[in-house]
Amino acid sequence: MKSLFYVALLMLIIIGLPKAQAQKVGLPVIFLDQSGFYPGLNKSAVITKDAKGDGFELIAMPAGKSVFTGSLSGWRSTGYSGIKTRIADFSGFQKSGTYLVRIPGVGDSPVFKIADSVHQDLALASLKAFYYQRASSALDKDYAGKWYRASGHPDTAVLIHPSAATKNRATGSRINVTGGWYDAGDYNKYMVNSGISTATLLSAYEDFPNYFLGLKAKLPNAKNGVPDILTEAIYNLRWMLKMQDPYDGGVYNKCTNLGFDAMIMPAQATAPRYVVAKGTAATLNLVAVAAQASRILKDFPRQYPGLADSCRAAAVLAWNWALKNPNLAYDQELMNKTSDLKVTTGAYGDKDFEDEWSWAAAELLITTGGSEYYDAFFARLNAKVNLPSWSYVGILGYYSMIRCHDKLPESYSSITSILKKKVLSIADRYLLTGKAGAYGAVMGSALSDFVWGSNSVAMNQAVLLINAYLFTQNKDYLNAAVGNLDYILGRNATGYSFVTGIGTKSPMNPHHRISFADGVINPIPGMLVGGPNSGKQDGLKYGAVEPELSYLDDVASYASNEIAINWNAPLVYVANALECLQTKESDGSNNRQ
Repeated sequence: MKSLFYVALLMLIIIGLPKAQAQKVGLPVIFLDQSGFYPGLNKSAVITKDAKGDGFELIAMPAGKSVFTGSLSGWRSTGYSGIKTRIADFSGFQKSGTYLVRIPGVGDSPVFKIADSVHQDLALASLKAFYYQRASSALDKDYAGKWYRASGHPDTAVLIHPSAATKNRATGSRINVTGGWYDAGDYNKYMVNSGISTATLLSAYEDFPNYFLGLKAKLPNAKNGVPDILTEAIYNLRWMLKMQDPYDGGVYNKCTNLGFDAMIMPAQATAPRYVVAKGTAATLNLVAVAAQASRILKDFPRQYPGLADSCRAAAVLAWNWALKNPNLAYDQELMNKTSDLKVTTGAYGDKDFEDEWSWAAAELLITTGGSEYYDAFFARLNAKVNLPSWSYVGILGYYSMIRCHDKLPESYSSITSILKKKVLSIADRYLLTGKAGAYGAVMGSALSDFVWGSNSVAMNQAVLLINAYLFTQNKDYLNAAVGNLDYILGRNATGYSFVTGIGTKSPMNPHHRISFADGVINPIPGMLVGGPNSGKQDGLKYGAVEPELSYLDDVASYASNEIAINWNAPLVYVANALECLQTKESDGSNNRQ
């Protein structure tokens, strides 16, 4: 998500054309969730061309029998493009089976299922995608299937960059920062993106612990009694802990090459690796993640002896470093002016740390009960609340405070009512815009949704809506979250399911070095690509001017077709939350765990 167009283009010239695609599948004329629908939750399809009349049918397959009829909505528009839509809503039909939508004058939709656990494959694949992103680890055929590969980037002797040098760790000295996840389509590892990604997986477990105990993604070295989602999160957590300087508690911003690797496999990438300057954002990300992990790992002392205590100690040490360095931004451009070892990989520059302070304080407060953390959190309570992203993490602390209200000291627990109102103010706005949305989803209600990584906007909106549902039990929030997942899985202007390997039309050429270079026709499954991006920063010809169509299934389209861990993490949360909650909806036991 960070590479330059000219660099990517040069790579393609050197390496050659993209690998052969599987048999091409045409784009649908009726847009819907290609993975399917839950019986008791909302279901709809979208068209963008004229129909003959106002009706539609639901056809049972393979019998071809009409089992439901309905009326199309009136024409809708986004307000920012010329595309108009009509919606075929069949939420009233709840019988499990295999179906298609037929609309006279338009055609037939892809075949889909209505069933309990209809997104189970998605839920497992999106989590397993993190395993495929592991650095410093060979992927065995027994676990990785045809995407098995040799280990790359051992990162056991990473160089200290001049920007990171201290008395105890001089320039050119070496440290061990092995492990962790590759950040995106490239092979570098960034603390701020690891922060929100790991925290989102940990939060999914905290919200649905009993569900995740039964979810098996087939991961190596899984410990008895430890859910696979924690096994995977801990793989990256251990790397994050290594990125802390034990002498002062500060945290390096990233482990990186000086420039991006070519489009090659990890084992072929042997350029020197560096850790670069410490920063406030990176350090507070470790505070938050380590504090959250500490309270979770207390329940697994036999499987991870001492790790909960180590995480807590690391969080406190990092907090104390941040107190002494409260506003130290990572400025890569300035850094490169003072060093001959110039770094051109992703900067993830963030100059506003109030949200990191709020999040870190919340997690430490829940885990330790310390009054100093309450004071730090409360001091920032009037800050603006935004949807989470790598550069805005404040609301993650809100989710945790609401979720863990029973872990707070009694004198502090009343603050959660304020936090709930802040979350609901956003969720209620989403309900209003989603009902009128051209695609029957909250996503795409505003032009500003179509940014770099727009699909993560959709998934983080859904995470917020699910959190609102969990503490209100208002099913409207759950259905709105489902609508955004439907968008991701095909009910969008492009007609793509944006998750590799899921649906009848999904990306074949993501901007992802491993999927490009591994010699396997199909990309690694379960990866969420960035999605429509009106900025089109890669400079390619998109063939459409509408923001919602600004997507290319092209390996060179890093602006719309790259993958990233912070995009996949909310997909893991949403897909698994819905798998859990739809069952509770069907049997009436939908109280928050």
